[in-house]
Amino acid sequence: MGAKTWMLVLAESDARSALAKIPALDRAATSALARTLFPGETLEPLDDGDLNDLHPPDEELSIGCFPGVSIIAAKEFGIDVPSQLPPHFLAPAAHGVATLHAMHSTVDWFAYAIWRNGALVRALGLSPEMGIQEDLGERQVFEAPFWSGEHPAVDADAGQAYPFPFHPLELAETALLDLFGFCFEGDGTPLFDLEEIQLARFSRQPSPVPVSRTRRERKTPAPPRPWWKFW
Repeated sequence: MGAKTWMLVLAESDARSALAKIPALDRAATSALARTLFPGETLEPLDDGDLNDLHPPDEELSIGCFPGVSIIAAKEFGIDVPSQLPPHFLAPAAHGVATLHAMHSTVDWFAYAIWRNGALVRALGLSPEMGIQEDLGERQVFEAPFWSGEHPAVDADAGQAYPFPFHPLELAETALLDLFGFCFEGDGTPLFDLEEIQLARFSRQPSPVPVSRTRRERKTPAPPRPWWKFW
């Protein structure tokens, strides 16, 4: 299956430091945040997961609220142009830091964005097939060695030049480690194991739309006919 993520991390300040403490899952806050961010859906609890579950299928949600940081993994965050994330997902971090991270190892695709106090400061989306789809804001410190050619891409097809000076997936793994303290297949040393951070999981279905009842079902009287009506 390879390494995949489509997640949003909301932090009061530093998500990496908060997660390094291996915090306990706050179930009440987690449930409340899930229903706040996905108000039009019916959410049913599933068995708990962990940071291995950051790429849930479309009909599921992985989420966890901890002191100082929350992690939400859902299909909405697997987008090529991360700056276009619907703003209601950012509202809980209006006075903090929101970070979107999405990657798919099979296609060497990576997208990420950072908002501070509600303002976008960095957004990047790229893959060898689609090229650079977004490159906004100042490049973060952990990006510099990749753009400068210190991690050259080695394509399986030696006869074809790779479109970037690095593999997007390698940058994605470095971003995970730098921003959150963990990674899947990167060269760095993570601060904790993926299984140590517990996430709640929910199935998700659109909530049924209420059907307007007829006047008879509401048991409200029909309006009186005007006196001048004879039929």
